[in-house]
Amino acid sequence: MIGRVDLTPDLSFSRIAYGMWRLDEAADTSPAAVQAKIAACLEQGITTIDQADIYGGYTAEGILGAALKGTGLRERIELVTKCDIVIASNRFPKVRVKHYDTSPEHITASLERSLREMGTDHVDLLLIHRPDPLMDHEATGRALDDLVAAGKTRSVGVSNFRPWDVSLLQSAMETDLVVNQIELSLKEHGAFVNGDLAFAQENDIVPMAWSPLGGGDLITGPGPVQKTLAAVAARNGSYSAAVAIAWLLAHPAGIIPVLGTNNINRIRGFSDALKVDMDRQTWFELYTAALGREVD
Repeated sequence: MIGRVDLTPDLSFSRIAYGMWRLDEAADTSPAAVQAKIAACLEQGITTIDQADIYGGYTAEGILGAALKGTGLRERIELVTKCDIVIASNRFPKVRVKHYDTSPEHITASLERSLREMGTDHVDLLLIHRPDPLMDHEATGRALDDLVAAGKTRSVGVSNFRPWDVSLLQSAMETDLVVNQIELSLKEHGAFVNGDLAFAQENDIVPMAWSPLGGGDLITGPGPVQKTLAAVAARNGSYSAAVAIAWLLAHPAGIIPVLGTNNINRIRGFSDALKVDMDRQTWFELYTAALGREVD
């Protein structure tokens, strides 16, 4: 079974999260089909479900909500959602340009809509989806504190923030920011040396890794990373995707990969990453392939 990562003294997430970015693109979005995907996660100990208001053009949360209704599944999972990206849509028909909105009014209204869409009275984690160059950190911080105090979310965090963005927002808050969800994989590995992961570790912030398979690029193609993944997989009697996830799981920061697929067989294989022997030399073997050179 997949282990847990502590976010707060009374909240933990599964070591791997299931991401629902493309839930609306599935051939079957019926409640039964979504319930089957969640059941496949729960069988492995995967209890953390990653959503965002904007997913599916603001439709994915509603698809999930229909699946959760009347099932008791909500009590068995942790719900993550995000807010602040605004696009022209049925929800925002007057929007002229894609933008970010971290105003208290938008954050509060967005979370309230997310709760209605998913049929719950709270989420377990609310993230600010993208850094907003117009963010009033005092106002945004106060809004997040208020939502925690009101019980609308159990915890708060950010996504795609650099260390200085996190520090600015945290400086105006009483509640700890407990997560930064960033792009992280053998394809996008800058966070290992640019200070992002070091800052997270120093400040007890859990990194969640979106696109941990590089949008699928790490599995296909003839490049050195793909060849090295295949070689490591062969040694372990495994497959490349499991090795790529094991590489992230091996890091002491406690990275939570967010894996998204509508293929239920692939969902059932998420926990295969735990079976891969990822010692230090194997980790650097893969890192070397990703860098395209030996480490200095």
